[in-house]
Amino acid sequence: MFQKQHFMERKNVIEFAKWKRSDYRMPLLVSGARQIGKTHSVLSFGAKEYKNVVNINFELNKQLKEIFEQNIEPQRIIREISVQTGETVFPHDTLIFFDEIQSCPAALNALKYFFEKAPDYHIIAAGSLLGVALNRGGVSFPVGKVMQMRMYPLDFEEFLWAFEQHDATKMIRECFVENRQCLSHNKMMDYYLLYLQTGGMPQVVQHYIEHQEFTFVRALQQNIISNYIADMGKYSTPALTSKTIAAFESIPSQLAKENHKFQFKIIKSGARAKDYQESLDWLFNADIVRKCTMVSAGNFPLSVFANPTFYKAYLSDVGLLAARYQIPEAAYLSSFSAFDNIKGTLAENYVMNALTCSGYEPFYWESEGKAEVDFVIQDKAGNIAPVEVKSSENVKAKSLKVFCERYKPTIVYRISAKNFGFENGIKAIPLYAAFCI
Repeated sequence: MFQKQHFMERKNVIEFAKWKRSDYRMPLLVSGARQIGKTHSVLSFGAKEYKNVVNINFELNKQLKEIFEQNIEPQRIIREISVQTGETVFPHDTLIFFDEIQSCPAALNALKYFFEKAPDYHIIAAGSLLGVALNRGGVSFPVGKVMQMRMYPLDFEEFLWAFEQHDATKMIRECFVENRQCLSHNKMMDYYLLYLQTGGMPQVVQHYIEHQEFTFVRALQQNIISNYIADMGKYSTPALTSKTIAAFESIPSQLAKENHKFQFKIIKSGARAKDYQESLDWLFNADIVRKCTMVSAGNFPLSVFANPTFYKAYLSDVGLLAARYQIPEAAYLSSFSAFDNIKGTLAENYVMNALTCSGYEPFYWESEGKAEVDFVIQDKAGNIAPVEVKSSENVKAKSLKVFCERYKPTIVYRISAKNFGFENGIKAIPLYAAFCI
């Protein structure tokens, strides 16, 4: 069924190309969680688009930090880099890549001066714990002097590209626009179920493509989780680290409950927000966990009606969530009844990630505890749209009806296991097409 492919196409590479050709190009700062493919994407882009690439990893080569501990005059830095790496740095023709830049705050600050005094040099910087380092303070951020880009694990469209399913993604987008049935619906649902297992971590997807087995897939996912937990000790005190780990490990349990709202008492009996909020913020800033805040009304602008006290927390990769649940491969391929209890949770986490990758800040709506819509989004034109998620073909949704009657949105999305369609003012989208929104 699944074909082999050995190159991961990423959407952010398209954005890299736009950045390179921009008349008002700033140094580019790429952020995102560990092991999502930032380094590979930048180096692949550089190899294709430039005469040479100068790769400086501040975690692996601490000696290079010394270059930035003197004055931060760009021309001096360029000369030092050239000597240290043995690479000639050409204006416009060399890509300078500062990897794990959060480990060298002086290099982050230097980006400002490259923009102001040496704009002919093309610089991309990336950091895995950049948000954590900046939130901690003591790091000078070059506000207004860099272009920022956030990167995520493979979304489902990129996942299909990895399996050489380019025509399938075009077909899905056409069906989305035209509200017509997808003739390959069952096959695409199979890919969706596979994605729930592997998630979008490039190394994990690559292994499955090459070996078509799950034992090592789960081992890779558990290793990523272990690395995330190890990172929680960075830029943190021992007391905060233990709380951050406890908050992180509670998320699968939080999502498995009927009420997905994050509850501190699930972390520890008697726990309160003030005890663990800093730990949650660490996870959000590290891009390991994503926050979905409640709104009390479905009106423009959504941010005005957000209540920061109430939110849901999702893992940034649905495959890692599946690994935490230890769901056996057979559960996806058969009518494994126990899987039904958790399938909705995985679907909701998957849609949250899909909306985030598409550039939305998803919220959820709740009304006096009597009605709840999974997600509410605001598009660039200011239109507000509810998004209801169903993991099966049962699409009854009383809460969605309540929301529509109260706020009369111009567009309504229902994501489920059913094929495309449009009826009663609701745009029906199969789960595998969430990336189209």
